[in-house]
Amino acid sequence: MARIEGVDLPKNKRIEIGLTYIYGIGISRSREILYKINLNNNIKVKDLNDEQIISLRNILATEYQLEGDLRRTETTNIKRLMEISCYRGRRHRTNLPLRGQRTRTNARTGRGTKKTIAGKKKAPRK
Repeated sequence: MARIEGVDLPKNKRIEIGLTYIYGIGISRSREILYKINLNNNIKVKDLNDEQIISLRNILATEYQLEGDLRRTETTNIKRLMEISCYRGRRHRTNLPLRGQRTRTNARTGRGTKKTIAGKKKAPRK
């Protein structure tokens, strides 16, 4: 089992898909990485040899910001927006959508569950 950036890659998947288990790597970035080190996309993770794993680790460590570092920078960026009280920061603080989506009917996660209507009578039990 290949362990890269602290993540165990699934053995029976193709390396192109296996790399997407690392936070910060999607399918397009995975293809880009494999192209840089001249590795076939269709090789299974279990069929990688030690040289290929080492070259993967080297390119990921030097050229990309992944996993913990990436999460840390994202949270600091969001905290900065909240501190300067810009529109996006206020929307983050109130847990509402911040990219222009409507909130009148959707955005149920941010607004909470539906409240009951005041004064509505319940059906009597029999």
